Amino acid sequence: MAVPLPPNFTLLQVVPELETGGAEQTTIDVANAVVRAGGKALVATRGGRMTARLEADGGRLAQMPVQSKNPLVMLGNAARLVDLIRKEKVSLVHARSRAPAFSALWAAQATGTPFVATYHGIYNARTKLKRWYNAVMTRGDLVIANSDYTRDHVLREHALPAEKIVTIPRGVDLDRFNPAWVTRERIAALREAWGITPDDNRVKILLGGRLTRIKGHPTIIEAAARMKAAGQSNFLIIFAGDDQGRTDYREELEASIRDQGLSAEIKLVGHCDDMPAACLVCDLAILPTTVPESFGRTAVEPQAMGRPVIASSHGGATETVLDGKTGWLVPPGDAPAWAAAMTHAIEAGPVELRRMGELASARARQLYSAEAMCAATLGAYERVLEARAHGA
Repeated sequence: MAVPLPPNFTLLQVVPELETGGAEQTTIDVANAVVRAGGKALVATRGGRMTARLEADGGRLAQMPVQSKNPLVMLGNAARLVDLIRKEKVSLVHARSRAPAFSALWAAQATGTPFVATYHGIYNARTKLKRWYNAVMTRGDLVIANSDYTRDHVLREHALPAEKIVTIPRGVDLDRFNPAWVTRERIAALREAWGITPDDNRVKILLGGRLTRIKGHPTIIEAAARMKAAGQSNFLIIFAGDDQGRTDYREELEASIRDQGLSAEIKLVGHCDDMPAACLVCDLAILPTTVPESFGRTAVEPQAMGRPVIASSHGGATETVLDGKTGWLVPPGDAPAWAAAMTHAIEAGPVELRRMGELASARARQLYSAEAMCAATLGAYERVLEARAHGA
């Protein structure tokens, strides 16, 4: 699904860091697509563990402190970006977060370079100042929303003309998230690393994502306690994610698990580099977010791997999870409802979970490929460049 690029096309994406997350993965995917299409891909960022993947794919790192919200640093970043745009003859600037977007927008305006921003999250605003801050993502040539839920929010929040925003759902790397490519050795290695013995036949439930309160870990701990109290013991819940410096929150979770007597039922395993194998170690995945996620890649990746998903019934998950077909939707923060949903999934049995997983995989592969996302993004770039060329 190749999209032709103009000759000598150079893309500059601006993202706070390249540690882990949906915006970061999308940055890597699009950079790779630009390189494969014959262009150059630069990423201005503080850096992070995903830098190696960017460079392995042919992208280039422009390291600078774009994660900073300090006004003086942001002005300095704008100057650095102006120099970079001129030196590298950048064709288009694409910002993926608000604080860096200010520097990127100023630099794009100073150099007359087209500017695109992706609304990766739902930025709520209780004050005019915060609404103004959020609106930086709408001040360029085009806004990309990562779901219809996000698009509706942007239109409602900023009164943006409908033609200035396009929905491009996040994509999943369907080569990486392909059960056929995950070896038994990878699965066995992860089980061993997580301390899961070969004879542990409990239903394994994966909560993948960084350790932050909005991901809903406390709800799941309470739900697990209710399940155990009701006599349901056929489960093991895996919290796979980095605390990213939130040691107090991790310690709070560890204490809660210990106090509830759930040390045998819930494991905190830290960052996982092999999420495809993690999906296959487990029988289903959960996304118990307490605030709406704009898309929720961690609801789509397990489905691509043939695993049903239980997700909070808000945000982008209502588009990516079909209730009762590819998984279940549950009220956010409702521990009794989550206990009931997980119990229902466990009692559905392996045959039903496998049937739902097959449907989930087929749908994810049809709708959420990284290839389709990248093609649509490059098409959006072409649209912006053509509009600029014709003075629109």
